[in-house]
Amino acid sequence: MADGRAVEILADAGYQGLGAQTGGRVVTPPHHKFKKNAPDWDEEIHERRRKAHSSRRIRVEHGIAHLKNWRALARHHGRREQMSDVIQAVAALLSHQQAATLAFDEQV
Repeated sequence: MADGRAVEILADAGYQGLGAQTGGRVVTPPHHKFKKNAPDWDEEIHERRRKAHSSRRIRVEHGIAHLKNWRALARHHGRREQMSDVIQAVAALLSHQQAATLAFDEQV
């Protein structure tokens, strides 16, 4: 990943430390060491950073959750090489479904 295209990957806290290994391409929520008597401003800054990261990442989480509603993706037992084709097919179906819903809503 460090030698590939310049892409920023938003990851959850389970991937802490991966940013250093990938040249900063993997962005995780800020790590917060709990201090006994941390000043209030420190807690506020940490909370703002955490919320900013999660508000960017929520779009990705919703997209993944939406794709998992499709049985072909939730219970994929086929070859890994075919998985990208299945994802593209589901994404096309979702796009078509959303376009049809928008067109129907505009007519009503």
